[in-house]
Amino acid sequence: MAASGGGKKEDAFNVLDLAEYTKSRPWWKKVFAPSSGSSAEKYNVATQLVIGGVTGWCTGFIFQKVGKLAATAVGGGFFLLQIANHTGYIKVDWKLVERDVNKAKQQLKFHSSSNKMSPEVKSKVDEVRQLFQGVC
Repeated sequence: MAASGGGKKEDAFNVLDLAEYTKSRPWWKKVFAPSSGSSAEKYNVATQLVIGGVTGWCTGFIFQKVGKLAATAVGGGFFLLQIANHTGYIKVDWKLVERDVNKAKQQLKFHSSSNKMSPEVKSKVDEVRQLFQGVC
């Protein structure tokens, strides 16, 4: 670059050694520092694997605990309903249940005899019909 006085002016450059700069930074600033690039550009492969592995393990652990809690709640609910049924707190009108199941069977037979259903719906209807046939 030419200076305004006709002579050459040397530009002064500051050299920044990135290796030394990253060594002096704490690890949490390296991992969680804001970056404009993608995570593939921001982290090396080992860091991505560690972050992915830890995140996956934590997610699996949480879903395992939540799944056990949900299964316990549903199973406990069925257990309490059975106890309530056997002790007389709940009365089931089995004739009404049988009438409703027979009505549902008739509707399924009527709807499955028509050719207006798509194959996906027809397969689901067949599955439900087989379920009802197994129950009754």
